[in-house]
Amino acid sequence: MKLILAVIQPTKLRAVREALAKIEVERFTVLDAQGYARQKGRPASYRGIEYKANLLRKIVLEIAVNDDFMDRTIDALTSVARTGNEGAIGDGKIFVLPLEDCRQIGGGARGKSAI
Repeated sequence: MKLILAVIQPTKLRAVREALAKIEVERFTVLDAQGYARQKGRPASYRGIEYKANLLRKIVLEIAVNDDFMDRTIDALTSVARTGNEGAIGDGKIFVLPLEDCRQIGGGARGKSAI
């Protein structure tokens, strides 16, 4: 079992959800996040005063998958969340972490069957 953390652009959320549904990955958590990396923020203005917004809005998806779903989930994420053919700075990142155990609170299932 793996826990996939995908940091994506907010504008890509709908497309990512549709792509994951096509490969039967329909259970995940969506978190609002702010981040600072190579994009270095963007100029903004408030009441006519210009300033630099250092933290940019991102979406973080937490997706727990069994090992046989890992590669197709990552492929779906990268193909849909990428901007253009080659991607761009700020498209996001995908982290894959080992998941030792999973327990379903309501049904009591454990391990692979709980995912």
